[in-house]
Amino acid sequence: MVSEEVPEGTKVYTLAEVAEHRNQDSCWVVIHDNVYDVTKFLDEHPGGEEVLLEQAGKDTTESFEDVGHSTDAREMMKDYYLGELTEEDKKHLKDLGPRSWGSDSSSDSQNSWSSWIIPMGIAFIASMVYRFYFLPSTPS
Repeated sequence: MVSEEVPEGTKVYTLAEVAEHRNQDSCWVVIHDNVYDVTKFLDEHPGGEEVLLEQAGKDTTESFEDVGHSTDAREMMKDYYLGELTEEDKKHLKDLGPRSWGSDSSSDSQNSWSSWIIPMGIAFIASMVYRFYFLPSTPS
């Protein structure tokens, strides 16, 4: 289903189609709802091909913006432009909010909380064991 917002003649892709291109032979990414084939750019990417391959096949807008790409880099993107995402997938990404497609923020927040509370608990227990068993007791 193509929206009237997509200029006539523009190729439209789904996220599922983009996800099929995740290797050195065919590497596609989505940035700001536009689809790019960066396969030929892998060897030239200043951050190395691994950076692009990690983001291959998905929406990488957040990562792209976090790095702070130059105006020249943004101009170069035109050479790799394939088309746009379907309106349905654009809406899907918008509904997810400002996070990467496919991430689960609930598990991220749970992991970040438990990543410090568990070590703190272990440290507390270890300090109590040390205090009661290894420090000399003082006479009352």
